[in-house]
Amino acid sequence: MYQRKEILTYFLVFIFRICSSTDTIGPNQSLKDGDILVSSGNAFALGFFSPGKSRNRYIGIWYNKVPEQTVVWVANRDNPINGTSGVFAIDPAGNLVLSDESRNLSVWSTNVSSITLQKSSSAQLMETGNFVLFQDQSRSVIAWQSFDYPTNTILPNMKVGWNRKTGLNKFFRSWKSHDDPGTGEYGYKLELNGTPQFFIYKGSDRLW
Repeated sequence: MYQRKEILTYFLVFIFRICSSTDTIGPNQSLKDGDILVSSGNAFALGFFSPGKSRNRYIGIWYNKVPEQTVVWVANRDNPINGTSGVFAIDPAGNLVLSDESRNLSVWSTNVSSITLQKSSSAQLMETGNFVLFQDQSRSVIAWQSFDYPTNTILPNMKVGWNRKTGLNKFFRSWKSHDDPGTGEYGYKLELNGTPQFFIYKGSDRLW
């Protein structure tokens, strides 16, 4: 009888976690290690992960329906958290901030000008795999998006290269290794000298 109750309790908790999953972080909300956001159609998930054999923790986006975790974007790729003390939230200025509570330290932020944001800003994980910070809860103005800061993966609907309006150059850099998503030595980016072309680099050397 006790075993049946235990199984039922586990089942109810499991169902509750599925039903209570969301794709959005709003003001006064946070994502702690073990929590995830799931896009509306369940294609992508966002949360804390450890790659390969590493024990470091990162905020990333991965395919939600692929059995083997396949990460497509990493926020704090060069600033991992050692342990499960990470908290991902919107700060009072409206920016997304990843903090290490054990050290009382901010390790990553969207760092958008406070003039652009409002205290009612919200962030949503889209079905495309794009993580978008909106200026306010009306979601009519995009203040920041992960598609503008790719890591090593190109996704459908992602635009790469130079944005002449903002001056932002969107390019890709490899992981250091299977266990370390830090900025690697290989890159893929658009060069505008002469005829615009995409090149693969190793460090500063053009390979192809």
